[in-house]
Amino acid sequence: MSTTIAIAAPPRLPLALKLGFTAFMAVLVPFYWITYGPTNFLYFCDVAMFFTLAALWTESPLLASMPAVGLIVPQLVWCVDFIASWLGLPLLSMTAYMFDPGIPLFARGLSSFHAWLPFVLVYLVARLGYDRRALLGWTALAWALLAISRLFLPAPPADPAQPNVPVNVNYVYGFSDAAVQTVMPGWAWLALLFVGLPLLVFLPTHLVLQRWRGQR
Repeated sequence: MSTTIAIAAPPRLPLALKLGFTAFMAVLVPFYWITYGPTNFLYFCDVAMFFTLAALWTESPLLASMPAVGLIVPQLVWCVDFIASWLGLPLLSMTAYMFDPGIPLFARGLSSFHAWLPFVLVYLVARLGYDRRALLGWTALAWALLAISRLFLPAPPADPAQPNVPVNVNYVYGFSDAAVQTVMPGWAWLALLFVGLPLLVFLPTHLVLQRWRGQR
């Protein structure tokens, strides 16, 4: 009688990356919870960090692909705006807070994850492959987060009594945290996000990743 010995596949991701990312999250999560409150974790980028942490330890292509399809492009835009602001030529002013001396340097340092997260996600997809179910999964999650942000979280501007509580989470009231956009009705702006993000951000990223590292 023959016996078959199963040999576990070697990990596809380095342990140093797993431990380093976990250590970063171990600092970021309690600091953000105490400083900004739990609603801060409803931002797309923060949700993506939790998905990335899970993907690192499970080595799941789907868990890596979902934040990749949703966040690579927006976070690269963050990087471009940061560099432009550093050069004195801000584009969208979305990174203006990184140069605000009124915000502690430690807090701004933690927010630097916006700069390196897209490259980590590209690396994960390169190593694990891209799961095409990510487009539908992240779109559904994004719609849920947009609905929650609009229905239950505060509009800008921030309450002077609670200046650290996030407002305008996921830009559901416009691009400014100082005031609600007035270019169009609020429902039209939200509809634009519901339609525009999947069509203009998620779908193009999905097509590129699917062609590059797509799995059946």
